[in-house]
Amino acid sequence: MDGTVLVADDDRTIRTVLTQALTRAGCKVHATSSLTTLMRWVSEGKGDVVISDVVMPDGNGLEMLPKIAEDRPGLPVIVISAQNTIMTAIQAAEAEAYDYLPKPFDLPDLMKRTARALENRNRAPRREEPVVGADEPDELPLVGKTPAMQGLYRLVARVMNTDLPVLITGESGTGKSLIARALHDFSDRRTLPFVTVNGSDLADLDGPARVLARVKGGTLLIDEIADISDEIQARIVRMMDVPGDHVPRFLASSQHDPQSLIEDGKVRQDLFYRLDGAAIAVPGLRERVEDIPLLADHFLARAEREGAPKRWLSEGAAELFRVYSWPGNVRQLENAVRRLSLTSRAEEITRAEVEAVLGNQPETGPVLRGGDSDKLGESVGRHLRRYFDLHGAMLPPPGLYGRIVREVEAPLIEIALEATGGNQAKCADLLGINRNTLRKKITDLDIRVTRRRKLM
Repeated sequence: MDGTVLVADDDRTIRTVLTQALTRAGCKVHATSSLTTLMRWVSEGKGDVVISDVVMPDGNGLEMLPKIAEDRPGLPVIVISAQNTIMTAIQAAEAEAYDYLPKPFDLPDLMKRTARALENRNRAPRREEPVVGADEPDELPLVGKTPAMQGLYRLVARVMNTDLPVLITGESGTGKSLIARALHDFSDRRTLPFVTVNGSDLADLDGPARVLARVKGGTLLIDEIADISDEIQARIVRMMDVPGDHVPRFLASSQHDPQSLIEDGKVRQDLFYRLDGAAIAVPGLRERVEDIPLLADHFLARAEREGAPKRWLSEGAAELFRVYSWPGNVRQLENAVRRLSLTSRAEEITRAEVEAVLGNQPETGPVLRGGDSDKLGESVGRHLRRYFDLHGAMLPPPGLYGRIVREVEAPLIEIALEATGGNQAKCADLLGINRNTLRKKITDLDIRVTRRRKLM
């Protein structure tokens, strides 16, 4: 890389790591913990790219972006932030940031984005109009800090102000309708109607005309597109092809993954390819277990604002929340938390109280269980496809092969050790690898070896 990078972050460790990495890559680096200093450097003409945190001791990094754009048009600004909500991603897009990454960020990924920004300097992407109304985070309950959710946030922010149709997929209760609403409420169409329809709304011959009259150029969400008959799907195709000055933006949702919609004939091909302008896959709660405590706290705080007593989860209750598989996803989690906020006998919610509530929920198997008839390769393939989909038009960070192999190797070795009672010789034989190789992998993958009873 060739150029000068300005780094603004109040965390000395982050400044040091970025300075060292960028310097090794061939860049000159100026690093500061002050937005005032950063703005002085910008006004003096220093820097080809800016990397800035949001919350700084002397101000907000996002609020500085309009001034930077005024002083140095085309200067790319990459925003990094520990505020892990969709609002930060949307505000970064609103402020016309060149790019946005959540903390903790992947260093190779940030380096790749910085290199791209240096290549495209003076050609930073611009939006015609800013998005307003993004200062009310409680109105958009999309919470999560896991990589899956952060990728989802970035994808929503990228397609928000385009006219592309969007196909939103995910299990029941994951928040597909929230994603659809976010795409409308923070877009240039936010002052126009948002209308949700299903097959019954389009059953009559004049149904499409009535729907278009209601939506008036706003956003139209077609709910559960796979449940709509072939005849009505054909009407939707014709409706999407109607020209005019008040054509709505089309969104569609489905509990089925995009591949099965076509392969199983659930959606007509001509309709699928019209709706699949952009694909957003909303992860299930089993795929973002680390977000469960954050979501539980969010729903407890909301219940308290609505008049429920102040509550929090005990350590045992929080652990039970983490290991439960949540077949109803975020919606089921919210209902369980709301019930506990009202029925708990004390401020601290106990494990026994959680067991009583979850005992009345639908029976479920192990947390990591896939479909009963799925082959291992099919299950892994689904997760990998969703991982790629969450990055949208961008590729995942480099080093994907090593990361995926590590993710598979660690649980494989742990389960094999458990099955062999911790006997490394038997485990190596079971896996078909050399014992020294097994020992090295146990060390490299930081696997804790304990003597366990052999699985029956």
